[in-house]
Parts: sequence; C-alpha cells; structure tokens
Amino acid sequence: MPGSCAEARQGAFRTLGVVAAVLVVAAAFQAAVWPAEVTAAVAVVVVLAFLGLHVRSRVVRTQAGLAVVRDRRIHGERVRVLAQGGVYQSATYVGERRFEPVFAYQRAFETMFEAEGAFRAVRGHGIRRVLAIGGGGYAWPKYALTQHAELAMDVVEIDPAVTEVARRWFYLGEVEALAGERLSLITAEGRAYLGEAADRVARGEAEPYDAIVNDTFVGREPVRALATVEAARAAKACLAPGGLYLTNVVSAGDGGDLAFLRDEVATLSQVFVCVSVIPATDDTWSGEDNYLVIASDADYAFAGAIPYDTDFLGEPLRD
Repeated sequence: MPGSCAEARQGAFRTLGVVAAVLVVAAAFQAAVWPAEVTAAVAVVVVLAFLGLHVRSRVVRTQAGLAVVRDRRIHGERVRVLAQGGVYQSATYVGERRFEPVFAYQRAFETMFEAEGAFRAVRGHGIRRVLAIGGGGYAWPKYALTQHAELAMDVVEIDPAVTEVARRWFYLGEVEALAGERLSLITAEGRAYLGEAADRVARGEAEPYDAIVNDTFVGREPVRALATVEAARAAKACLAPGGLYLTNVVSAGDGGDLAFLRDEVATLSQVFVCVSVIPATDDTWSGEDNYLVIASDADYAFAGAIPYDTDFLGEPLRD
C-alpha cells in the first residue's frame, strides 16, 4: 500500500526516539567521561529522533520545483497534503476515508452523474468513459473509480514525478490495483493530448469520451492553454454527442474577482450550447471561491446551478 514505507520510517523514528531518551539520561551522567566522538554520536541520534517525532514532511522534486508532502490534522482527522507554490495542490485523507476527496471542488466533479439518466436516454448507456486532465494527487479519479464500477478513466498528468508522489503517498497504487484496466495513466501535456485524441476520434481509431474533467493549475493560476476557445473546440472534438466538459475555476481576490470565471463561461459559450456554473466553495481549505463550470451541447439540469444572463459574460479567451 502506498504510504507504508513512510509509515514504517516514522515508526522507526519513534523507536529511535525511545533509544535517544535513554541515551540522553545516560549522557547526563556520562558526558564528562565519554570520548568526544561518542558524545557527538549521541547528539546525532537525539537530533534524528527529534525530527522523526515532530516532523511529518517529505520534500519531493517535481518539474515545477520542490513540493512538500505534509500530514496535518483537520477537525480531528489526519489529512495528507501536497503543497507547492504556496498552495495545496492536492490532499487525501489517511486511513478509511483515503479514497474520498478532501476539497469541495473535487467532490463537485461528481455532479456530472446528475446527467447520467438523460445521457443514457440519448446514448443508450451511462457515463462510462472519462478523460481527466491533471492528475496531481489523483483525488477525484480515486473516488470516481471506487464509486462507479463501470467507469473507465484516462488520466493525463504532465509530470511523472507527481504521479510517483501520488503512488507513494496518496494511494494511487492501491487504486491502480483495484481498477485494473479501467484506469490508464498517460504522461503528456494536456492540450497536446486533446489534439491527438481528437484526431484519433475523427479517424475512428478511438471511442469518444463521455465526459472530460479539466483540473489543471500552475500554482494558483489556471493553465491558459486549456482555457481558450481553441482548447474547448479540441475538447469537444473528443466528446460523444451530449458529452460533458467540466472545469474548475478559482476566483481571485478572496473570492471577489470573478473576471476569469466570466471569461471562461464566455469562452465555453462560443463552443458549447449550454454552460452551467455551480459553486464549490470550501471554507476549510481555501480563502477563494471555486466554481464548477459544465459545458455541453445537451441541456442538462444540475442542482445548485447559478442563473446568469448575457451581461455576466466576459471576453472569450483565445490562443
């Protein structure tokens, strides 16, 4: 199970802490007569034990720079986070709830299944083939694959180091074993993959996706290459008729700046017939507001969707 190495290491450090405590007591009596090298060795053991007992952080190197995997206790539950660039990139519960998404916006991706009945009426089957762009800690893919037995998912992550972090500390390896062939991990840049996948669908070499989820960020900023009209067209070309495109949009300025949300809704409205906006605010983990934006050529009804008029629309984003 991913994380077992880390747990074993922490257990070893705790044992080391007991040894260090004994040595500290002995040192209090023997420091005056011990050789200098022995005293130094005892000091090293004490320092290592202190780190093992009090620090639960691991520094990892990714394409975007150094990131930290850290355990925290929130509302009495142990949560493991992946922090980089001053923000939490992903998180997982540790223990029985390890497959449940921690962040509200990741749970909100499940909203797509509210359309499953109408989708089945048109397509003859439910939502069964999904593309997720942006793996990170693989929070929502883990949950979706363990909750929907018929679901198959391709997950595109640009950084193989991030995928290894997810395997080791965020239970991705366990989900790979459980899902088997239903889960395919792809190392690629998201926009490039959309273009390649669209070409395969057009040539009849691949089945279209029933839904696409875009969960990509660089630090606090969205990936611009995946937020434009041209990117939306590439995504639509990968979708089955009536398919859904979902993206997470973060408002800036502690939730007060909706400029990017307005622009992204305008952008998707250039390509899709229907665009819905659903709040996914997370008071525990974010000082900014998240919005789930769902685009489709089919008119699905989603609980909690915010009505808006044309005055809300911003400027469409282009390459």
